[in-house]
Amino acid sequence: MSLLFHDAFDFLVRSRPDQLCIVDDARSLTFAEAGAEVNRIAHGLRAIGLTKGDRFGYLAKNNADMWLMYLAAARTGIVPVPLNYRLAPAEWRHILIDAHARALFVGTGHDAQVAQIADDLPEVGTLVSFDGTLEGALHYATWLAEQPGTPMASATSAEDIFYQMYTSGTTGLPKGVLVSHANYAANISQCLQMITRLPDAGGTAVVVTPLYHAAAVWIAAFCTARGLTIHLKTDFDPHDVVDTLERERARFTFLVPAMIQACLTQVDDIAERDWSHLGLLMYGASPIAEDVLRRAIAVFGCDVYQAYGMTETTAILSLLGADEHRRALAGEEHLLLACGRALPGTEIVIAGEDDAPLPPGAVGQILARGPQIVPGYANLPEATAAFLDRGWAHTGDAGEIDAEGYVYIRDRIKDMVVSGGENIYPREIENVLFDHPLIVDAAVIGVPDERFGEALLAFVVTAGDVAIAAQEVIAFCRERLGGYKVPRRIEQVETLPRNASGKVLKHELRAPYWAASGRMVG
Repeated sequence: MSLLFHDAFDFLVRSRPDQLCIVDDARSLTFAEAGAEVNRIAHGLRAIGLTKGDRFGYLAKNNADMWLMYLAAARTGIVPVPLNYRLAPAEWRHILIDAHARALFVGTGHDAQVAQIADDLPEVGTLVSFDGTLEGALHYATWLAEQPGTPMASATSAEDIFYQMYTSGTTGLPKGVLVSHANYAANISQCLQMITRLPDAGGTAVVVTPLYHAAAVWIAAFCTARGLTIHLKTDFDPHDVVDTLERERARFTFLVPAMIQACLTQVDDIAERDWSHLGLLMYGASPIAEDVLRRAIAVFGCDVYQAYGMTETTAILSLLGADEHRRALAGEEHLLLACGRALPGTEIVIAGEDDAPLPPGAVGQILARGPQIVPGYANLPEATAAFLDRGWAHTGDAGEIDAEGYVYIRDRIKDMVVSGGENIYPREIENVLFDHPLIVDAAVIGVPDERFGEALLAFVVTAGDVAIAAQEVIAFCRERLGGYKVPRRIEQVETLPRNASGKVLKHELRAPYWAASGRMVG
């Protein structure tokens, strides 16, 4: 019998009822209190008419309620569709319609935005608002208080879908990734086996990354699997994060490289603080600059792990462990470009044309298979078949594997930019640029950025080479896209380089900006 997502939490409710489970900016809950609230949410989901397999949207910044929602939904078999609060309302509408969502939970501060699309969500029969200002919506506090806190028997099995999380696609439209309970149980177990010094139960962890993201759900699940108290941050503020890590004597945290750099550079006394309690720092979403890594290890003095994966692999395919980081800083600097070795039970190969395997050192597409690989995409059988062609997950990343089995990402086969840990697909931005009346051609690439790893640069061609102000282009995009997708740099050019079939040669556009780097990604 395979574990279900909520099993570790249920065990802690029974075995550690008085330990703090989760603390956010507004309140703290013991495992006993959290267990009762999870029961109320589970009963409430059924009270609004949702049944096993139904989808519901959840739009909110990080808060304890959102984590408890995942646990409650896991017990009922009702499938959450977490929404990125940084997207535009039109983007939420597309996701909710594609998911056939029957309900939508609207977190604090989002009522006005959801009101713009509420009448254009034909299958959403119930709105639940935390603020209580959205017309026609139930008030979350009232709805929750009406539900019983009695335990609800689990209605799920290992192969059931746990959540449907949307990730942008190269076509410009997001795809709903289906993640099962079995995927999650396997991925947590794999990482627990690979991390040599795990944080002890009863300790604390600080979770900063947003819970609409696959990495954040994995981090919170990892904390619960280890019996840790989660200190959940609504937003990232380096001073607040450093203060919390120190005050709560946290044993574990996960930060993207841009966050680590911000903590090190903006908190003046960080090196003078006591970090003897911090045992494990994980980072991911992008590689880390060597000088940032060296300072992080010198300041925190803890084990450091890098994680590589994607939403379609639940979260993690490979880990670069503490020993490898020490080796890299001791002289084997090539390991700083690696993203680790495959997790237990995971195979990673490098493939060329027609998926033919390539020898060590050759660059090709990274393919993987293992128990954490998801069953596919919602409503997209052709995309699922392409992703899982011949039983291997096609990551779209170009890389190589050395003789020791370390994986190195060299470029992206699929056109994607990772900025501050967010996956951004240029095609989506280019589609918006083409809607501008003066722009006749456009291409968007990622260029090196010290803070975010990569930043967006848009090349635009106008009709008759009419001059166009960069701020005009930026403002046009801001009205139509989530803020993190808006390019901050605009270059007007006469033409874009293309091959014989007319495809833009983005490698040529990127090359001058990445010439000093050992790879073509941030």
